[in-house]
Amino acid sequence: MATPAIATTKFQSFLNHPAGPKTIHFWAPAFKWALVFAGLKDLSRPPEKISTAQSSALALTGLIWMRYATQITPINYSLGTVNAFVAMTGCYQLYRKFTAPPTQPQEPPRPSPGL
Repeated sequence: MATPAIATTKFQSFLNHPAGPKTIHFWAPAFKWALVFAGLKDLSRPPEKISTAQSSALALTGLIWMRYATQITPINYSLGTVNAFVAMTGCYQLYRKFTAPPTQPQEPPRPSPGL
């Protein structure tokens, strides 16, 4: 019979934690995973179509907020983790953009003679 009481106590402890689901410290990182998934979806995009500004912004904000997550009280490991992935996604997209071989510009089609 002691098991349900321990489970209830741990669950209550989780709910009432300073970074628990009753606070923004829990929900902001949860929804920020959408940025990571969007970045992963962009892996199928050709390198010449990757936005340097967008990828740079993701990389820098990921690094800045990852540092912030370790400086606040309580330390928000969830925020740090999601921002590490945001930074990695942005950095990898920049790597793809700058290491891709240059593409040959296509010549515009010539008009057909005689019409």
